[in-house]
Amino acid sequence: MAKLGIVKVKLDRDVNCYIVSDATTREAVVVDPGTPAEKIAEQLAGTTVRWIVATHGHPGHVGGKDDLKALVGGETAIHSADAKQFLRSADRYLIDEDELDFGEFKMSVVHTPGHTPGSVCLVIANHAFVGDTILAGGIGRQMMSIGTRLLRLPLSTALYPGHGPATSLERELAQNPIFRGAGAATR
Repeated sequence: MAKLGIVKVKLDRDVNCYIVSDATTREAVVVDPGTPAEKIAEQLAGTTVRWIVATHGHPGHVGGKDDLKALVGGETAIHSADAKQFLRSADRYLIDEDELDFGEFKMSVVHTPGHTPGSVCLVIANHAFVGDTILAGGIGRQMMSIGTRLLRLPLSTALYPGHGPATSLERELAQNPIFRGAGAATR
């Protein structure tokens, strides 16, 4: 059985970058490649980068993608709506329900517009890399996407936001003031 590895790299602008890897094949996905790219590259030693993915097009979350690709390889990806809005190029333009393969895993793309038109969350097993869609104790201006897309995930789903500490769907439903009463109403 494949084992998933997750490493958080703290970048400029207090952006969280995540390296998600298959421990067996050592193939990796980099989520939110901000700057400095060299700091991310240091954490990738011994891995083969398959994907470099931005959860949305804001500079702090995508500013290092080209430099990182030059350093470690891999294909870049961003949702097509943010590519248009922010004039971002990529090797692959994502849409809802796309899957990104790496090692023995598949990462699913969940389009969650609101923070930006092309905001996405990346889901693998019981882990969701949510960018600025939801933060521990707050949200990034997209209640509709959260209610229709993220609240359908299992309560045990770990949430890895673009800023601040990791959290869980269960914790946010119980403690985040934005969701008062939402847990019972959406399930």
